[in-house]
Parts: sequence; structure tokens; C-alpha cells
Amino acid sequence: MPALYIGHGAPLLLDDPIWSGELSDWATRLDKPKAILIISAHWESAPLTLGSTTQGTPLIYDFGGFDPKFYHLQYNAPGAPELAARIKALMNEPVTDQPNRGLDHGAYVPLLKMYPDADIPVLQMSIPTSDPEKLFAIGQKLAPLREEGVLIVGSGFLTHGLAFLREFRIDATPPGWSVEFDLWAKEALDRGAIDELMNYKALAPGMPYAHPTVEHFAPIFITLGAATKADVAPQTAIDGYWMGLSKRSFQVV
Repeated sequence: MPALYIGHGAPLLLDDPIWSGELSDWATRLDKPKAILIISAHWESAPLTLGSTTQGTPLIYDFGGFDPKFYHLQYNAPGAPELAARIKALMNEPVTDQPNRGLDHGAYVPLLKMYPDADIPVLQMSIPTSDPEKLFAIGQKLAPLREEGVLIVGSGFLTHGLAFLREFRIDATPPGWSVEFDLWAKEALDRGAIDELMNYKALAPGMPYAHPTVEHFAPIFITLGAATKADVAPQTAIDGYWMGLSKRSFQVV
């Protein structure tokens, strides 16, 4: 299986035929995974923590001000206790469990479009650090899962300066800082310049507006760490902008 970095948007993505269609089409081009490990920007917890492994893991409605229908979403995927045990065997650091934690919207919003039948075991893992090198190392440890049919998904948003947006329309003109960061990241990814990506706070144009906090960029390093060769350009699956933020999403092999 490849490893993915995806923009997960917001619940409104589910009503956007363009972006939801792009996610759905992407999934149809992939082999069906045996299990999905998803690392969402919306769960930062150290030490590294694994969420619920039970059937029909509950959802966390970690957003406000949306249509009431979004607070009744369900995603009753099978639990993944075997995957949780495998991850613990692969890591040489403490791994804890939070068995009552449900999937947050960074996990279930894209999964509702990519795998709507909810018939694949899903496990969510926390982001235990914002250090790119440490996240990359975690991805390297997780890489063997790909050969076992596990789809590793880093779920964030390539730009996420919500506080600096001025137009709240899906087709809003992207701010300069969003475009600049997006194109810089694309060019660095195309060159396999992992060291430059890791130094994004100092090198990337558009900072800190593109990422006033870094949790939505952090999952990219787990994805890149899980690549067979991190210096090989990833395959872009989705690009463009949504409410001015970059949708850029890709897969590595």
C-alpha cells in the first residue's frame, strides 16, 4: 500500500461535490486496504497513543457552528486491535491506549468519502511531537505495515491559516501566503528535499500565516517517513484551494 498525506478540510467538505469526488476517485484507484491507520492533526498527545480498537468506534464532533446534520454523522468501521498490537511491536518507545477515544473529524470526514461503506478496520494514532525529525522516524518504524496491507494516512491541511482568511467561500481567492507556501512545498516535494521541508518554519514563504500552529503540517513527516524512498517525488492526487487553503494531497510508495 502507499502512504498518504491528505487535506481533510472541514465537515462542509462532505457537501462539496468537487473535493468529495476527488477523495472518492482517489480511493477507487488504490487497492483496498486490509486496515487503515490514520494520524489526524486534531489529536496531539504524548507519548504516542492509540485510540479505540472496538467495533463501531464513536465519533468526536470537534467543531462548532455547523448545520445540525453534521453532529449526527456515523462511521461504524470495524475496530483494529491486531493493528494496534502490531504498532506496539514496531515501536521502541512507550505506546499508550485511550480505548474510549473516538475518531475525530480529521479522520472520519475524509474516510466518509474515501471508504463510505465503513467496512475496513480503522485505528487512529496521536501526534506525539511537532519535531519533524522525530515524526519522520515514527513513519520509518511504521513503514513495514504498508507491506501488510495497511494504508497509512497522515491527515492535515497543507495550509491552515484560518485566522487570516477574509473570504469564507469554497471558491474564495487564495491569499498570497497560502499560494506561496503551497508552491514552495510542492517544489520541495518534487525535489525530494526532505531536509528543507523539515526546516519549513525558517525556509517556507508564507510563514507563519500558512501555519500559525503546526499540527496540520506535522502529519506530512510521518507519511514521508513511511515512504520506501523519501527523496522520490510523491504522486499528487489532489491540488487547488478550498476557502483559500491548499488542498494538496499526495501518495508515496
